[in-house]
Parts: sequence; C-alpha cells; structure tokens
Amino acid sequence: MIVLVDTGVLVALIDPDTGEHEWAQHWAKRLPQPFQTSEPVLTEAAFVLARDGFDADELFALAEAGVVRVGLRFEDERAALRELMARYRNVPMSLADATLVRLAELNDQSKVFTLDTDFRIYRRHRNQIIPVLMPDDQSPGTYLAESAVPYRVRRGRAKS
Repeated sequence: MIVLVDTGVLVALIDPDTGEHEWAQHWAKRLPQPFQTSEPVLTEAAFVLARDGFDADELFALAEAGVVRVGLRFEDERAALRELMARYRNVPMSLADATLVRLAELNDQSKVFTLDTDFRIYRRHRNQIIPVLMPDDQSPGTYLAESAVPYRVRRGRAKS
C-alpha cells in the first residue's frame, strides 16, 4: 500500500495543539513510509503551520528523514490536474487535493491519509472511490475509519 498524505495530517503531525495530533502520530508510526505527497500539499501545510505560529523546519525534517516524498511533478501532470479541478469546480477542489487525486490515479494500491471529507466525493479515473484513511468519529484518538461519517477538522487556537 502507498500512503498519500494530505495537508491536515501533516499539520496534525507537527502541531500538538490540533485535536488530531495524537491520532496522526499514532498512525504515522504504523503506516508504510515514505508517504507520498505533492509540492502544493507541502506549500499548503507550510502556510497553515505559519498561520498557527510554526515555521517550516518540521516539514523539511519530515522530508529529510524520508517520512514524506514528492510523488509527482506539476509539469508532467498539468493537463490531468487542470481537468480534475474543472470537474470538481463546485466542491471546490484545491490544487493540493487535485494532486492527491492524481497520485491516487497513478498508484492503484494507494490510500489518502487525510482529515478532509472531500476525498469521499472525489473519484479517481472518473468513477472509482478513492480509499481514505481518516479518524473514526467514535474514537478519534486511536482508530482509522473508512466509513461515510463526516469528520470536521478541529483546530486549537493559533500560537502568538
């Protein structure tokens, strides 16, 4: 299995004030690494972390430790990404989400490690459900869920 990591999980791994921090830490140690991601996901995570009072050093450390690696090049996938974003314009789909959907299309044995329920809407290859790994609403500290139960990201207050 290839694990595709999304912004919310990267932020939760680094920021101990997020409600998902322990959950993300727990599962990151048990899932196969390296996690694949994209530069837009890393950019989004750096932005959210900066907003919450963190610098990007921890993201670089995750990459340097081999925990995450970039799994696609924008130049190579530009047309497919544009088509995905046009198809999901009403959601709306971010470029970061589009890159993960595209990675899921390129890696049939992948699952998206995310907090974002939009991945229950997105489809790879137009009609295939994208397997996701996200917190189980019944026990958010310990379990992974693959149910259709909506999940909301809870944020701690920003650091000053």
